[in-house]
Amino acid sequence: YRRRHAYATKSNRIRKLRTPGGQLSIQYVKKKTKGPQTPSGDHGKIHGVPRLNKQAYSNKHMAKNKKSVSRSYGGVLSGGAVRE
Repeated sequence: YRRRHAYATKSNRIRKLRTPGGQLSIQYVKKKTKGPQTPSGDHGKIHGVPRLNKQAYSNKHMAKNKKSVSRSYGGVLSGGAVRE
């Protein structure tokens, strides 16, 4: 570990990486988020919308067509919730 402490916690995960020069270096891995959920919570995840941190969903970082799916209630409800 280079950046934080020496404990193997969720926020301190690293990945070993071989550089083009043949050296081994490390890369800190970011945590996966839960991603967009349906408001009811029964059917869970919305497929087709990427799992990113909250800042990445702003209009500055992601286009509007990347945040929705082409069906009725696109980026709001999952497919199972729409069918129900």
